[in-house]
Amino acid sequence: MKVAEVLRMNGGIGDTSYANNSLLQQKVILMTKPITDRAITSLYTSLNNPKTISIADLGCSSGPNTFLAVSDLVKAVDNHRKKLQRRHSPEFQIYLNDLPTNDFNTIFKSLPKHEEDFRREIGEGCGLRFFNGVPGSFYGRLFPSDTLHFVHSSSSLHWLSQVPKGVEENRGNICMATASPPSVIKAYYDQFEQDFSTFLKCRSKELVKGGRMVLTMLSRQSEHPTCHIWELLGLALNDIVAEGFVEEDKLNSFNIPLYTPSLGEAKFLIEKDGSFTIECLEAFQIHWTEYNNGSDYDGYNVIARCMRAAAEPMLVSHFGEGIIDEVFRRYEKMIADSMSTRPDYSQHITVTISVIKM
Repeated sequence: MKVAEVLRMNGGIGDTSYANNSLLQQKVILMTKPITDRAITSLYTSLNNPKTISIADLGCSSGPNTFLAVSDLVKAVDNHRKKLQRRHSPEFQIYLNDLPTNDFNTIFKSLPKHEEDFRREIGEGCGLRFFNGVPGSFYGRLFPSDTLHFVHSSSSLHWLSQVPKGVEENRGNICMATASPPSVIKAYYDQFEQDFSTFLKCRSKELVKGGRMVLTMLSRQSEHPTCHIWELLGLALNDIVAEGFVEEDKLNSFNIPLYTPSLGEAKFLIEKDGSFTIECLEAFQIHWTEYNNGSDYDGYNVIARCMRAAAEPMLVSHFGEGIIDEVFRRYEKMIADSMSTRPDYSQHITVTISVIKM
C-alpha cells in the first residue's frame, strides 16, 4: 500500500463523505479549544504586536472541520487583542496541509462562503486572512525555516507514513490487535517512533523560536496498543473471507498504517527530541455513542459511517468496491453488539500536547 496515494478521507459532500461524517473529530477540536486558545494567545502576547501571524493546520482534510480550528485560533487572537487594547490587528497567513489526494477542491470552493460568514460573525477590526493549500506529507519539510508561528494538528498524527515493515505475521488482523504477535506490536511502535521523531525535527526547523504547536491524536487507555474500533472492522472482513467473498491471502496482506500512542510514549519522544518545552499534556475521553440522536441504533450507524469515511479509500484500493457495502453492514452490527455489552469499548481516547519551540 502506497500510503500517500490512498490515505485520505472520503471527499465530496455525499452520504459517506468525511464532510458529513466527522462529528467526532469536530467534538475533539471543540474539547481541546481551551488548550489551543491558551497557546495562541500566549504566542500573540509574546510577539509584541506582530504584523503577521503564520498558522499551519496539518492534516486539514476537507469539510466543515477544515476551517473550524483555524477560525477559532484567529478569533482567540482578536479577542485577546481587544483585551490588551492593541489598536492594530495582525494579518493571518494560514496554511492548510494534507496529502495530495485530499479533496482540496471542495475546501477552496467553500472558502468564499466561509469568509463571508466569518466576517459577519467577527465584525470589523480583525486582520485579513490569506489561505494557502499545502499538499504533502507532514513527515517531511513543508515550509521554509523559521517561518511559522503556530502549528495545529488534530486527529491526524496517529496515521503513519507507511505500513510498518515486519507485520507479515499479523494474519487475520488489519491493525495492532489483541491477537497480534509481540513482533507486530514492536514494528508498529518503531514506525511511530520514526515518524513522530521526523515530524518533530521538521517542525522545529520551520517554527520560529518561541513558536507554539498543539497536537491532538488518537490514543489509548491501556498499555497494550490496540484499537478496538479498528479490530472490529478486521472481524467484519474476516466474515467476508469466511464466506468466500475475498481470498484469505488478500486479507492477510492488508494492514492499516495507524498507531495509537499512550500519553507516556508521546511525552518520551518529545523530550528525546529536545527541541520543545511541554506546556500541556492531557488525555481526553469521548464516548462514540454521544451522537446517537435519541437511539443506540442511530449512534452505531453514525460510528460505522464515520469509520467508513476514513477507511473506505484504503479498503477500495486493496479489495475493490464490490464488498464495501456488505463489510460496513456487518461492521455496524458488530459495533452494536460489542458496545451494548461492553460500554468501555465506546470510549474514544485522545491525547493533546501543547509545546513551545525552544
